Order: sequence, then C-alpha cells, then structure tokens
Amino acid sequence: MKAGVKDEGLSFLFTEGQITNERFLVSINDLLSSGEIADLFAIEDVDGIINNIRPSVKSDGIVDSKDNCWKYFIDRIKKNLHMILCFSPVGDDFRNRAKKFPAIINCTVIDFFHDWPQEALHSVSEKFLNEVEMDSEEIKAAIIGFMPFSFVTVGKYSDIIFE
Repeated sequence: MKAGVKDEGLSFLFTEGQITNERFLVSINDLLSSGEIADLFAIEDVDGIINNIRPSVKSDGIVDSKDNCWKYFIDRIKKNLHMILCFSPVGDDFRNRAKKFPAIINCTVIDFFHDWPQEALHSVSEKFLNEVEMDSEEIKAAIIGFMPFSFVTVGKYSDIIFE
C-alpha cells in the first residue's frame, strides 16, 4: 500500500533465516517476476486501492478505468519497492531454490559482499570435478588447483582495474 498507493520508496529485507516455509518463496518469486502476488488482496481491498489511486491516474492523464488504475498501482510498486534477499550461496539450498523459483536469479542482481576463501573455492572445484573423467589424476588435481587460483587472481586484478 505504501509503495503503490502512497508512492513511497521502501525496501523489503528478507533473509534466509526467515524462510520457515518454502511457500514464502512462491510469493517472492511472483512478486519479483511480475510485480504482484496473485490473490493477495480481497476484492473489496482491490476496489479500495483503485479508488485511492484514481486521483493520481487522472492527474497523470491516463484514462480512468479499473484495469488502468490497477496497472498504475502495480507500476508504482515496481518503481518503489526494492527487495533485498540475503541468501548464502554455500550448500545446496540456494541452488535448489534457484531451480524452483527462477525469479530469484533472473529478476535480481546478485551481489557477493565478501570474497570467497580459497579453501571454499577449492572445495567447490573439487566437488564438481571429481565426477569428471580425465586422462590422469595429476591433470585433474592441477585443474582443481587452478580453479581457485584463477578466481582469486581475477578478483585481485579486478580491484586493480577498478582503482
């Protein structure tokens, strides 16, 4: 209501620890992908929203119809509501959620606040490359060792270029 009717900017912070039921992510996925959650409001509430937003719709020169008022409301939400999702990329939870709820990846900007430790990069490299057949174990070990080195090196040079 604040973002759509009152035209106020606000942020919604949702952390991984707040997921007590995976169904929460259905609503978040819908909100991220379309800007609205189906059947969130009762019919009476929708009518109230439309009546509250009607003056803004008219003042912006848009034809005053129920569909136009609702679209205007949703467009304001898209403009004013910012979702902040705090999920850990470690483990299978994030990967599984990304598969089930694609808007978590497709409709967001992923920002890693901390560099991954070299040990974690090595562990991920080892996990994924252990199942890959290679000519020898020496080659596999060299590639597994190279992966974290390449990520760390790219990170260092990115910082240099950024400066």
